[in-house]
Amino acid sequence: MRSILAVSALSACVILPACSSNHSSNDNRRASLGAVDADYRRTAGDDAENVFDPIDLPTANERRLGSGAPGPDYWQQRVDYVIDCELDAESKRLDAEMKVTYTNNSPHELEYMWVQLEQNLFRQDSLGTRSRGRGVMRALAEGFDGGYDITALTHDDDDLEFTVYDTLARVELPDPIGPGEVFEFELGFAFDMPPHLRRMGSEEVEQGTIFEYAQWFPHVCNYDDVNGWNTLPYLGSGEFYTNFGDYEVNIKVPREHIVAATGVLQNPYEVLTAEQRERLELALASDETLVIIEPERVGTEDIRPAGEGPLTWRFKAENVRTFAWASSDAFIWDACGADVTDLDGTERRVMCQSLYPKEAESWYWNDDSRGSTQVIKHSIEHYSEWLYPYPYPIMSNINGPEGGMEYPMIIFCGSRTNDRGMVGVTDHEVGHNWYPMLVNTDERRYMWQDEGFNSFINLYSMADWYERDVDVSRAIRQELSIATADRRQRINVPPDRQWSRWIGSLNYRKTSLALYLLREVVLGPDRFDTAFRAYTHRWAFKHPQPADFFRCMEDAAGADLAWFWRSWFLSDRVLDQGVRLHSVDDDAVTIDLINSGGMVMPATVRVEFADGSSVDKTLPVEIWSSTDLWRVRLDTEGKRPVQIRIDPDQQLPDINTDDNSVSVG
Repeated sequence: MRSILAVSALSACVILPACSSNHSSNDNRRASLGAVDADYRRTAGDDAENVFDPIDLPTANERRLGSGAPGPDYWQQRVDYVIDCELDAESKRLDAEMKVTYTNNSPHELEYMWVQLEQNLFRQDSLGTRSRGRGVMRALAEGFDGGYDITALTHDDDDLEFTVYDTLARVELPDPIGPGEVFEFELGFAFDMPPHLRRMGSEEVEQGTIFEYAQWFPHVCNYDDVNGWNTLPYLGSGEFYTNFGDYEVNIKVPREHIVAATGVLQNPYEVLTAEQRERLELALASDETLVIIEPERVGTEDIRPAGEGPLTWRFKAENVRTFAWASSDAFIWDACGADVTDLDGTERRVMCQSLYPKEAESWYWNDDSRGSTQVIKHSIEHYSEWLYPYPYPIMSNINGPEGGMEYPMIIFCGSRTNDRGMVGVTDHEVGHNWYPMLVNTDERRYMWQDEGFNSFINLYSMADWYERDVDVSRAIRQELSIATADRRQRINVPPDRQWSRWIGSLNYRKTSLALYLLREVVLGPDRFDTAFRAYTHRWAFKHPQPADFFRCMEDAAGADLAWFWRSWFLSDRVLDQGVRLHSVDDDAVTIDLINSGGMVMPATVRVEFADGSSVDKTLPVEIWSSTDLWRVRLDTEGKRPVQIRIDPDQQLPDINTDDNSVSVG
């Protein structure tokens, strides 16, 4: 049995010796709640960066408001692409031409343009290869020297001058692009599929070859109001920060291939059989998974339209931040529909589909597994109801060489024989369609703002899928590993500047744990969800910075959270709470709560009694605003206390639990 203890509170300014059991009952009552012991007092003068000090955020303006919302002067650029590409499956070479329409929505005149060339990471002399080599060296050992062959770069049939700097190209413009103006150019390129996996690749399977293409085309860098041209190099760990735009992509592949991509297929009558079109229509209306191409029919002539030569698959996608696709002659294909209710109350169906080879045993929908497509359906419906309606008409999951990667309307998941692995990766990559595909953050600088947010929402989706409580034990273990290391790092560091062994722990697990505790311990679910949804809705299809998130959460939750952001995101502080016995009398027990680490959190205390009952009391984080030792008198209502514990349910990543309990009597 647990109840809430009444806590008597008198002066918070009484300075007494820190630990004694000989004070009179009257003295104990006078010191029942307050900061004690001069050695433990904390002031701004003692600590130049007190954890409760206001955070020095960028000055709010009419573009990014003090409330954390985009203001009336907010702007962002737009880039639309029309791409024609052809895959030579034998040589694994892709040739493409594209037309790019750049709209300058900024109030600035742009004298030149920066273009990202991410495939240049696979050149032998690339900065990413020479400085880090994280796996790329394996490709070099095979003698591979990749990167783009730029075959043309023109504007109105005139060549544009450009200079390549590693994974970037500076393009000289014939005339500046003024505010509100549109600039069009054409670019031809080709590259060979790298033998090393870095978010894309090819794989030989029993019945054919799987190709996955992502971060495959040169794209215009993001020009924003915070950093101007975003020209951080592509080194491999930091992912991308792109512009929203519309895409028309025409993909020519061998006739025996099936293609899935970002966007909606525009020519199903040309590339699908009548049977496949009919099955897809039935699948969209079905909550159960329906098979489009059965395992035993993979590779047979009747699953492809009659004729000879390659086919061109045409896709359109609106208002997305990039485009990815997959193609194979080995795909099994199944699908179903998901229910989504839009912001205006309109109900619609979203196509959920999975494409995978026969080796992917966990992907099948059967008596032993609900299969990949049902995971997609669950994730879309779960996140749509909780956060924001899934904004697109389709979601495809591809099993191939990439272990796990996300793009708008399409994800890559490499797990095959482990059902839990497939479920977890699929849910994680689908969740990315909210962060950062919908709320478009800068992944080169702030990986935690997409990976961490997504890992946080995954905690609740997976708990719902498996019908269990939320489990953060892994996140706590990894945070403790970081916190007790000799050279700690903070979350808010670009991933390419973090130690490789900590990238996952910091950006995924520590961030997800922080948000979980903010929801469950600090704010409460209702208050947190109101604020987190406000952030998501305010910044849907826009580009928030960390300061926008911090401000939005505080504004919508009505809370000062400077201490939380500084503790978890902006420093490498660690948590170390403790409890020690001060005195006991007939009616109460007086204890000292100690905060020995630089991080602060609310303190939950449990008093256990001889009769087996217990009571909990949570003290707010504000008790640590000027001290690291807080004395509190807890009424025992005549019961005999035997044990006192701080953080009794072990919710917090406390680096030293030796002082987390004390015996009484």
